[in-house]
Amino acid sequence: MAQQKKRHKGWLKRTLSILGPGLITGASDDDPSGIATYSQAGAAFGYSTLWAALFTFPLMAAVQEMCARVGMVTSTGLAGTLKTHYPKYVLYLILLFSFPAIVLNIGADIAGMGAVANLISPSVPSAIFSLVFTAILMVCIIFFSYKKIAAILKYLCITLLIYMIVPFMVKQNWPLVLEKAFVPTIHFNKDFLNILVALLGTTISPYLFFWQATMEAEGVKKIKGSVMVDKRNVIAMQKDVTAGMLFSNLVMFFIILTTASVLFNNGITKVDTVEQAAKALKPFAGHLAYLLFAIGVIGTGFLAIPVLSGSLSYMFAETLGWKKGLDKKFHEAKGFYVIIIISLVVGMCINFLGISPIKALVYTAVLYGLTAPVVIAIILHVCNNKKIMGKFTNHPISNIAGITTLLLMTAAAVLLIYFQFFSN
Repeated sequence: MAQQKKRHKGWLKRTLSILGPGLITGASDDDPSGIATYSQAGAAFGYSTLWAALFTFPLMAAVQEMCARVGMVTSTGLAGTLKTHYPKYVLYLILLFSFPAIVLNIGADIAGMGAVANLISPSVPSAIFSLVFTAILMVCIIFFSYKKIAAILKYLCITLLIYMIVPFMVKQNWPLVLEKAFVPTIHFNKDFLNILVALLGTTISPYLFFWQATMEAEGVKKIKGSVMVDKRNVIAMQKDVTAGMLFSNLVMFFIILTTASVLFNNGITKVDTVEQAAKALKPFAGHLAYLLFAIGVIGTGFLAIPVLSGSLSYMFAETLGWKKGLDKKFHEAKGFYVIIIISLVVGMCINFLGISPIKALVYTAVLYGLTAPVVIAIILHVCNNKKIMGKFTNHPISNIAGITTLLLMTAAAVLLIYFQFFSN
């Protein structure tokens, strides 16, 4: 028995060692704010948005693969590539929109983690949990090596498997689930289109583009100052990215399925926060399902927030020419770590400034919606530029997927702005 456990443990370690930045990037996309969006979709429209999880997978995978390829070939992050090959104002504008969006996202995630922890332990105020979680994150990011952080993030990905278990704890109409998953349902009204736009913005977020490129650049092997990239490296990266994005979208699928089958089917159609979603599950799915859902939210927060703050810090460091890297000590890259500290502290403080997590998510969605089409257009341009990418420029399929994503994200941005500011 002990030997069998040892074999299972060894298999898990081998599997996680094969999977790299793609897994972490994909899993971090399912952060507490993302879970809130998926829960809203399932509660409000039942199984009708299940198809969105399958539909966004190839688009998300295509864009993240392009970002990863840029990082591998150039040995620098996306911000560094833009700084070298594009006018500086392009990068500064992206930074201008990215900083508040990412900080608001961090704030919403910390608030969600604190609120859910308070549900598990009501005697401790959610604000105290938020403070403790922020402190833990700050200590881990500053004092742990990147190798240790990456290992922790990989194991935190396991918490997302919780959401693949919960739907099987309640009765399901599986023929209907399969139908709604593969046959798109679209209702041409404001609320339904709004949630579709929100799902697009949640899954295809600009900070993930920068993180993916930087992590591939950090991991690429250098020999005598030149980056060794060959077809085998690229194929391995593509497998990793595809696996990560598939994992991310499966989690999205199962969260929508959980809230649709438990909440929507029991007449609960309005869920604004992750703690509301977790609390609403309890009477219908049982204490264990509710507890698993809540624990998953905390685990995903610990997974996503280092990615959010890290991507922002890499963007600033590459733009301003600072020393950077999660493998460096604090005194070796002070500016890099100061940005991480500022983003965590400001994000946490948002919860004490009277800005609700829901408003923070709305503002985040608007800012991401404005920057995503611009960044995707630039990524497409970079990946078709032989001076930058050499023989690793885009294949026609990558361009088709990228252009489709660009058009959809542009339409989503227009709809998002219309819904938020011009629609009654």
